[in-house]
Amino acid sequence: MSAPLVAYILAVVFVATFIRSALGFGEALIAVPLLAMRIPITIAAPLAVLISVVVAAGIVVQDWRRVELRSASGLTLASLPGIPIGIFLLVHGNEPVVKSILGILIAVFAIYSLASRTRRTLSADSHALLLGCGFLSGVMGGAYGMNGPPLAIYGGLRGWSPQHFRATLQGYFLPASLAGLLGYAAAGLWDGAVTRYFLLSLPAVAAAILLGRAINQRMSGERFLHFVYMGLLAIGAGLVVQALLR
Repeated sequence: MSAPLVAYILAVVFVATFIRSALGFGEALIAVPLLAMRIPITIAAPLAVLISVVVAAGIVVQDWRRVELRSASGLTLASLPGIPIGIFLLVHGNEPVVKSILGILIAVFAIYSLASRTRRTLSADSHALLLGCGFLSGVMGGAYGMNGPPLAIYGGLRGWSPQHFRATLQGYFLPASLAGLLGYAAAGLWDGAVTRYFLLSLPAVAAAILLGRAINQRMSGERFLHFVYMGLLAIGAGLVVQALLR
């Protein structure tokens, strides 16, 4: 394990964790793809999920009072039937076509939201939207490990404060990431290499969580939503680029 490799991994983990801590989502296009450029995907994927568990747990412990528990539990339950569908798409679907469609839809929503002069927010949970966004998060998570965009769309429509948005999404990510981690462990992919990289990454993870939280606490609702939609636009564009490169 060379020093340049360790430095690269720590840098990727820090940036991905900082984005996750500041916005509540958005690390999916950074962590695994960049880690997989230097280490095997069989190490990168479980490492990213293990770090996700720590990040989600750390944020929930810090800000559990700000978790919209009903929304988080509803989104989690709604995602469960979507996960096997996502796995089916991963195995049997046309990946470039599916990624292109998802990327375009996410990007169009983000552009519309950024261009709109008025923000329409829901004063209470919409069961239809909650079920739909939760289900889509399960599909995207099962297929590509990207649960975040549908959750961010729902959080934006609900008009949560930056602090409630960040905390509530972690209330979803914590059980989802734990389930994924158990799956990797059952498949024998959580091995000594993953644990070593994880332990080396912990100082970077801790620093990024604290810095991201400090940034999140300083954001206003409108400014925060601007960053959320910019993040969604980047994810949508990233999915389309990935599809074209395939």
